[in-house]
Amino acid sequence: MLAVALAVSIVHGACAQQMEPRSYSNAPVGLNFLVAAYQYSWGDVLLDPSLPITNIDAKVNSVVLGYSRYLDLWGQSGTISVALPYATVSANGDVEGQPQTIDRSGFADVAMRFAVNLYGAPALSLPEFRNYQQDTIVGVSLVVTAPTGRYYPDKLINIGTNRWSFKPEVGVSKALGPWTLEGAFGVTFYTDNSEFYPGTSVRHQDPLYALQLHAIYNFNPKLWGALDATYYAGGRTSVNGTLNEDLQSNTRWGATLAQSLDARNSIKLYVNAGVYARTGTDFTTIGIAWQYRWGPGLK
Repeated sequence: MLAVALAVSIVHGACAQQMEPRSYSNAPVGLNFLVAAYQYSWGDVLLDPSLPITNIDAKVNSVVLGYSRYLDLWGQSGTISVALPYATVSANGDVEGQPQTIDRSGFADVAMRFAVNLYGAPALSLPEFRNYQQDTIVGVSLVVTAPTGRYYPDKLINIGTNRWSFKPEVGVSKALGPWTLEGAFGVTFYTDNSEFYPGTSVRHQDPLYALQLHAIYNFNPKLWGALDATYYAGGRTSVNGTLNEDLQSNTRWGATLAQSLDARNSIKLYVNAGVYARTGTDFTTIGIAWQYRWGPGLK
């Protein structure tokens, strides 16, 4: 359910927050996934940590629609994914010492992901895949977010970011009996926002470095669960050349449980929360996602 993870991260404004187990797994070529998800976040869900807002308490409801497809890429499996989230935000906090309350709703930035497994995950048809046993998989990916979300240059809090981001990543997945251990390291690069508040400022953000780890247990062929963790650092911002004191060094944990209902449908529950947050991401998220799959030979 890569599309859900993409949308989670872009609604919160940082692809480094992505925690998605099995993102470098293998599946039959030609398989398609349609995902619909709902999630609720609360706490210090500050969409932009460089803003002059303190004591923030926000509630974010978001709905995600996503699509993924497995491809044959030079004999190895790969995926292309896209996610479109819609969010409503209700927040209160102190703006330069004065209490303020805001409500926003609209589409967040569209996210796209392209991935290819370089080793250990050959491109297979559905009949061939029935005999496949994972050992070690090594893959790479690129996540791109486009500035398509709702953005008001004269507002402090927005759902859209009014900038592009690019996150190259390398991941490794190792099967050990019923367990699968995964790790991934990526760096998110950002273009400048030239219409930052109050609409005439230029906001720059340094790269954000992220490490995510997953321990996945397969209870049976239809049920699996995972413990997830991510650490990300960097991402200091400046406005019109003046540095902000918002260098990030944050840790989050999560848990995931997924159940296959039949050959085409599955459901996933997930939760994640902050362990340590230096800047702006001390919040909790719970969510549920439904996935429908189809493709050649799937009954």
